[in-house]
Amino acid sequence: MTGRTLYDKLWDSHVVADLGGGEVLLYVDRQLVHEVSSPQAFQSLRDGARGLRRSATHLAVADHAVPTRERGTIADPLARAQVAELVDNVTDFHVPYLPLDSAGQGIVHVVGPETGFTLPGITLVCGDSHTTTHGAFGALAFGIGASECGTVMAAQCLRQARAKTMRVTLTGALSAWVSAKDVALALIAKIGALGAAGYAVEYAGPAVSAMAMAARMTLCNMTIEAGGRIGLIAPDETTFAFLCDRKRAPKGDLWDAAVAYWRTLPSDTDAVFDREVTLDLSDVTPHVTWGTTPDEAAPITAAVPDPADAESASARRHAEKALAYMGLTPGTPLEAIGIDRVFIGSCTNGRIEDLRAAAAIAKGRHVAPGVSAIVVPGSTATKAAAEAEGLDRIFTEAGFEWRHAGCSMCVAMNDDRLAPGERCASTSNRNFEGRQGAGGRTHLMSPAMAAAAGIAGHLVDVRRLMA
Repeated sequence: MTGRTLYDKLWDSHVVADLGGGEVLLYVDRQLVHEVSSPQAFQSLRDGARGLRRSATHLAVADHAVPTRERGTIADPLARAQVAELVDNVTDFHVPYLPLDSAGQGIVHVVGPETGFTLPGITLVCGDSHTTTHGAFGALAFGIGASECGTVMAAQCLRQARAKTMRVTLTGALSAWVSAKDVALALIAKIGALGAAGYAVEYAGPAVSAMAMAARMTLCNMTIEAGGRIGLIAPDETTFAFLCDRKRAPKGDLWDAAVAYWRTLPSDTDAVFDREVTLDLSDVTPHVTWGTTPDEAAPITAAVPDPADAESASARRHAEKALAYMGLTPGTPLEAIGIDRVFIGSCTNGRIEDLRAAAAIAKGRHVAPGVSAIVVPGSTATKAAAEAEGLDRIFTEAGFEWRHAGCSMCVAMNDDRLAPGERCASTSNRNFEGRQGAGGRTHLMSPAMAAAAGIAGHLVDVRRLMA
């Protein structure tokens, strides 16, 4: 009998019933809830006169629409109404909630792991595509739609079709100032924005085992940008050390029993995957995006590509459209591209390790004239930890604005957004047209690269800056 993959084990252990036609009824252990995708879900419960099946399996927090400049009255009426509606809904249905002014508030994909709500071996969903982040813990985690959020609230189950499996084996070691974000961008550039569509992607190999949890979360977070709804990393000693003593993690004998089970989850040595991809990290250099999809990325030492060199007519047309939107000319060195804004934060790169990396670049330097730069911690707890280390002072002395936690400029649903034509060095996960504001131009990169760009006033190779 052929061995099973991590995905197989997670899937098989949560199948409630085979519905035929390739679909099953899948049990959902936990759901993260935020203010943007939940109103329709709660309303569906009211309309159907249904209660919440298991309130303790949900955790709610406001993150997408909240202001990060100050805490208090939310000026934007839509954002204020969204947060108020979330408060009313969680109160009515007794859902555990992390208030906006509490020490627990933050981005759902940061506070989930931070509190121990995210655990190996579970199924976890959220009305947000970057729920792939939680797969870094060996959880079967994926984003769902608003109506599906309501289904989970009422039935604790979802109708799902099994995915194919892909293993991405990472070998070698990263060079100085190269990070998991660079790995993700290099991988997406290699396999394409739809390269993982239909697959559950497992990241494996010695390089993955050597990664800290923050790097693993960044890698899994970006899986959706390659088209994959599920990104996975097998739980190991690094995972257990991260989760031990977290508020919502098991304690005592329950912890011991949980770890014993989690140790059985890694893919069997003879497991067969539908697709295999290998990437040598020794070859990965700092990457930035030049276009309007995450796969339109290149090493910082490269130049803006010529659409005429595209492999197909459709790819050529997309590249031409992307360059027109981005206001770039083929052949321009990426390091010659000036910027107006810097955003360091998001569920991809708003953790304490990310802030440390950016602060190491900012220390003793200053943001270039004409550049506006903000640093937004992924959670209030992360913000407190950074302030305890003095990172906030390093940033403010270097001319960066130090903000409160939230999704911020990752998505233009709050006060932080680009003006038309503004160009941003961003640590977020998407560079689509208008993602950070109508007409805004986004270049994705790592925290170190974003900080370096802010100091230089243009895209720059952080290795050269630090040399």
